[in-house]
Amino acid sequence: MADSSFDIVSKVDRQEVDNALNQAAKELSTRFDFRGTDTTIAWKGDEAIEMTSSTEERLKAAIDVFKEKLVRRDISMKAFDAGDPQPSGKIFRLTGTLKQGISSEDAKKINKLIRDEGPKGVKTQTQGEEIRVSSKKRDDLQAVQALLRGADLDVALQFVNYR
Repeated sequence: MADSSFDIVSKVDRQEVDNALNQAAKELSTRFDFRGTDTTIAWKGDEAIEMTSSTEERLKAAIDVFKEKLVRRDISMKAFDAGDPQPSGKIFRLTGTLKQGISSEDAKKINKLIRDEGPKGVKTQTQGEEIRVSSKKRDDLQAVQALLRGADLDVALQFVNYR
């Protein structure tokens, strides 16, 4: 019998993030507590989101609104990295980025975790920004998935290509 395998990736569905951003923008334009603060949220390039507001408190509230919309769309908070509000003249500006892909440093941590605490007979292989996990037993693969879900890692992980 051939080995069963799956891939560990860290990807964000851009369309879901775009939908969350549009919902947040609509809520910011209609909510009473944001009236007169010129609070906006928009894409800045492909992987960055820029928020502006006339006060720092309203900017922090806008971040909370956007994060709430992300959570409702099943996007992990580990995938969005919000910076600190920066004063820019009379307005405050914040740029948040979407984290995609598994860095080589995080891949080493994940491989070590699987090797140390995972079932015996499980093999891992780093392939660019994803990790392939293979084993003869499917139960071992499910145990690895449970282990990684329970681990406190800095990246949002998804499991794909389960065969």
